Parts: sequence; structure tokens; C-alpha cells
Amino acid sequence: MSYFSILKRESGNRNHIFKYTETAKVFSHCINDIIKNLMKKVSIQGIKGSFHEDAALKYFNNEEVEIVECRTFKQAVELVDKDEVEICVMAIENSIAGSLLGNYSLMRQYHLKIVGEVYLHIEMNLLMNPGAKKEDIKEVHSHPIALKQCMEYIERECPEAILLEKSDTAGAAKALEDSQRTDVATIGNKRTSELYHLEIREKGIETNKQNYTRFLVLTKHSEAPQDNNKTSICFECGHFHGSLANVLKIFSEHQINLTKIQSIPILGKPEEYSFHVDLEYDHQEQYEKAIHKVLKNVSSLSVLGEYKKGEMPK
Repeated sequence: MSYFSILKRESGNRNHIFKYTETAKVFSHCINDIIKNLMKKVSIQGIKGSFHEDAALKYFNNEEVEIVECRTFKQAVELVDKDEVEICVMAIENSIAGSLLGNYSLMRQYHLKIVGEVYLHIEMNLLMNPGAKKEDIKEVHSHPIALKQCMEYIERECPEAILLEKSDTAGAAKALEDSQRTDVATIGNKRTSELYHLEIREKGIETNKQNYTRFLVLTKHSEAPQDNNKTSICFECGHFHGSLANVLKIFSEHQINLTKIQSIPILGKPEEYSFHVDLEYDHQEQYEKAIHKVLKNVSSLSVLGEYKKGEMPK
């Protein structure tokens, strides 16, 4: 039933007496739905309180966005592919745990374009239910990347604890709150502890305090911004001596900084790889000239996105 038909029905009730309060509620729901429909829909792997949500909110700053929670990275990118959401924010690398190789494959499989990036400083905390004691910990539940980032602490402080991998940090925190177990700890950020009413037993338990995660902002339809100064490409080159070196030399000759090189095995082609490379440059002309020359030295090349580089948190 439409909002206007509801209004007509309500205004006709009780001898045509206008029911202000009920009609006001209808208008309120109408306005809320309109605002929600105008907001960008952003898919993330994880739930409210996850680092992915933090990254999405940071990237869009004060802009109102609707966060769509997904169980897996694949589900998050599929929503973009189906035009059910406009944007996907997806982790691609961590300064301690390294690259998420599967996410590189997802980008190419679904032909998504990078339109931005955002860096988060990751602080991990040991979280438990109220009243629970650290010495009673028998299990630690969290995302495998979070567990890996805190392994030195866990092995030192909870050497007998069983480690159970979960789909995301916030989901593990919510499950812990629901269970009310006092012999289980989880790992997460401060906002997660507040959302799911957990207490921080120890702050900053990550192995390396210079712990950053880079997230990519992905979409299906994009146009490169005018002020872009970073590009992500993927290329394949011949399987012979010096083929990769020849490509890298071209970028050096054009004063282009390679901030990342990631090799990914090519399915069905043993000992052959595709190379994902991030390029930073001061002038668009530098980049265009370099790419023109590179095209003559590779068997294939895809531009995954041209965008403005994200700022590293201080």
C-alpha cells in the first residue's frame, strides 16, 4: 500500500476526523525511507563494529551511507556486481599479516574498479564479558588475521588457549556477548567492545604497533577523478629472462614510484604469474607515457583503477 493511500484511509476514518498523530508517523516513515534510498549503499565483509565498517565510515567521512553487512568477501563483491549496492569496501593488505590474495582474484573475477583507498591504524584489544578474568581464558575467538597479528601476545599470555577462527572480529565479539561465557576472550577494537558490552582486559596487544590495514573502495561503474595520482594495474609478461625487469625499468625511467608489487599464480599456467602493481606519480602525463611503453612489453594489461591515494594515519 502506498503512503498516499494510507493517508487517504487514515483521514477518512472516524467521521473524516484528521488523525494527526498517525498521519505524522506515516510521513515520518516516508521521509526516513526517502533518505535511506538516497544514501549510498556500501557492502562490507563483517557486521557493525568491524574494522571494515570503520574503514567505510572513514572514507565517506561525514556522508550518510547505508552499510550492508555480508558474511564473506565474495558476497560483498557480488552485491556490487548485481547492482544491489554501489560500493564495496574490502581489505587488501595488512602491514603485519600481508596481502589478502583471494581478494585480488575477486576484483578481477567480478571486473570491479578501484575508485579509492583508505588506511586504518589497527589497535587490537583483548575483550571479555564483564566480570571474566584473563587467567580463566581457555579459548580465544577472532578473525584469523586478527589472531595472526596478536600471536606473540597470545602465546605469551594464553599459551594453553585454543584458538578458534571466526568470520570477523565484530561477529566474534557479538557471539561472545550472546554466550556470556567467562572462559572465552576475543580480539577487537574499542568500538566493538562498546557495541557488544565487553570489557577491555588488555589494550594494544598487536605484535607490531605500526599496524595498518589498507582497504580498497570498489565499484562497478567509475570514472577516474581529475586529481588522481595513483593507479593499480595488473599485467602478464612473457616467461623469459628479463621480461619483468624490462617493464619495471620503464616505470623507473618515467619517475613513477611502485608502492606495491604482488604476484598471483595464473590458473592453468604452471610457473606463470600475473603481477598486480600500484603506481604513484606527480603528473598524469608521466603515467600515460609509461603505460604506452609498457603495453609494448607485456602480453596483457588491465587498469584496475585510477584514484587519489589515501593518507596514512599518523
